[in-house]
Amino acid sequence: MQKNTLIKNTTIVTDGKSKIGDVLIADGIIQEIGNIKPEDHYTIIDGTNKHLLPGLIDGQVHFRDPGLTHKGDLYTESKAAIAGGTTSFIDMPNTVPNILTVELLEEKYTIAAEKSLANYSFFLGVNGDNIDEIAKIDTTKFIGVSDDGLYFTKKGNLLADNPETMEKLFSNCESIITIHSEKEQIVEANEKKYRAIYGDDVPVKFHPVIRSSEACYEASKRAISLAKKHGARLHILHLTTAAETDLFDNHLPLKDKKITTEVSVHHLWFDDEDYDRLGTLIKWNPAIKSKKDKDGLLKALLDDRIDLITTDHAPHVLEEKMKPYFQSMSGAPMVQHSLNCMLEFYHQGKISLEKIVEKMCHNPAILYRMTKRGFIREGYHADLTLIDLKDSFTVSKDNVLYKCGWSPLEGTTFHSKVLKTFVNGNLVYNNGEFNETYRGVAIDFNQRAY
Repeated sequence: MQKNTLIKNTTIVTDGKSKIGDVLIADGIIQEIGNIKPEDHYTIIDGTNKHLLPGLIDGQVHFRDPGLTHKGDLYTESKAAIAGGTTSFIDMPNTVPNILTVELLEEKYTIAAEKSLANYSFFLGVNGDNIDEIAKIDTTKFIGVSDDGLYFTKKGNLLADNPETMEKLFSNCESIITIHSEKEQIVEANEKKYRAIYGDDVPVKFHPVIRSSEACYEASKRAISLAKKHGARLHILHLTTAAETDLFDNHLPLKDKKITTEVSVHHLWFDDEDYDRLGTLIKWNPAIKSKKDKDGLLKALLDDRIDLITTDHAPHVLEEKMKPYFQSMSGAPMVQHSLNCMLEFYHQGKISLEKIVEKMCHNPAILYRMTKRGFIREGYHADLTLIDLKDSFTVSKDNVLYKCGWSPLEGTTFHSKVLKTFVNGNLVYNNGEFNETYRGVAIDFNQRAY
């Protein structure tokens, strides 16, 4: 049985406000918020001059289980997530095998129950091979369906490139549909052009020119048009261009939106000037683009055209990343430092704490219709992270927790630190120490909740 935990005199950040108060955790639930008198059997945590946030919910990660566990797995990457204040995640289907059947999805949940320190959920993969099966089943049983990453295993698997497949999916799917949005024909034409000049030795700085803004915009525009035609719930993953932000609006509350999007932390943090310094370490698909795009994404995040912040956490071993441009794997690990990055923007006066919490905690819970997560409210699951806004540290190989053992942020000094992370009321991370006996739970959701 859990001992009750009382966090005293902390600044609670939730529901668009910050206020000093106490939070009582009992039986995995936030039992009370207010001015609470300690009792003898409580474990007391002094939150003075600290901030208490809801645990982050990362709506897009690639934790690599099953089949790619030399890069990362549900144990190592969830551990890194918790150290960064993330208590729940949704994992993508591009594992080995690809998660294209309900049976494989169930097997993945079994693996997570054994290995994950954080709460978990998984997208069911969808592509041209299984679209007919997906169209026949009750998709409200899944937190969402996604094609993300599947183009790596079979060319032509991007939904955004297949309007007929999209039409079939949009007209038959009741869950949220999350897609990787790039037009491969444009990418291929750009690639051909640069291969003609450089052969196989194309410099990585041309990555955002090859996987261009036009390729992203045209794909997103078509997907949104088809989704609107069928009244489907479409979520465009990892937006990268300022131009695309104009395809989304902020006229409705998130719970009523059918067309939504997100930005991944690295597209706010890096821009194309960083390729000279970091090379293929920051090769992502879609590509990191210009400073103008980076600034446009932040602007759209602040005015609510962009709904969520995610990481697209995608570990690869260094040997896979350091290969020449065309052979280098796309993706990099980010989940341990996503909150740190956003808090740095807070210190720079670019975003409020309340907005960070809205985009990283509240909105993922709302979008994916999770049950009693994402907020600091009485009766909600006690997924919480306690942070110090005045405690600095520098990212190094020695303090990176990913199985792959590296981060594109190495050498970066952050001015805020995650001190403690609670998962369902359990103190799983405490100033560098982990309760590794604890395991997270499958996230409850209700696709018909709104």
